[in-house]
Amino acid sequence: MTISTAISTTILDRDGVVNHDSEAFIKSPAEWQAIPGSLEAIARLKHAGLRVVVASNQSGLGRGLLDYDDLFAIHDKMARQLAELGTALDGIFFCPHTDDDDCVCRKPRPGLIEDIQRRWNLKPHECVMIGDSVRDIDAARAAGVSACGVRTGKPIDASRASWQGVEIFDDLCAAADRLLGARTPN
Repeated sequence: MTISTAISTTILDRDGVVNHDSEAFIKSPAEWQAIPGSLEAIARLKHAGLRVVVASNQSGLGRGLLDYDDLFAIHDKMARQLAELGTALDGIFFCPHTDDDDCVCRKPRPGLIEDIQRRWNLKPHECVMIGDSVRDIDAARAAGVSACGVRTGKPIDASRASWQGVEIFDDLCAAADRLLGARTPN
């Protein structure tokens, strides 16, 4: 992956990138726990002048495992912790559907990323997606956006075609270091 110096927007998957993931879904603020260093990485990206947004599949809504009030309470917890670091996300975009709904917003389809691009009139080369799953990478590619992976979520099988040519980092901190380094003139 080539990270463009024109990047203005970082799109983050939530579960497995910002917070610890769970096979049982994150259903309450008590279950939402930030990955060490992830919120600080977001703050560094924001303080460097980048827009930072979350694009997350939340099929737990469609499955009835949580409701919108639960999801918004989780996002409020994340926002409060970011505020303690003097920053905030520019937006949170989520798909509430299950695979059976066949919607355009559920990753690996590009709907969430395209919505973000429309919202801020962004070109694909101005965005990078940071994710932990093939769904994230495939959605980025479908939207024409650069992507990189982090090892803090789902296991990454780098031999899979989706991961070919994608830089993979230990965590969001390392991905942020790379992104910010690419934006620094030499």
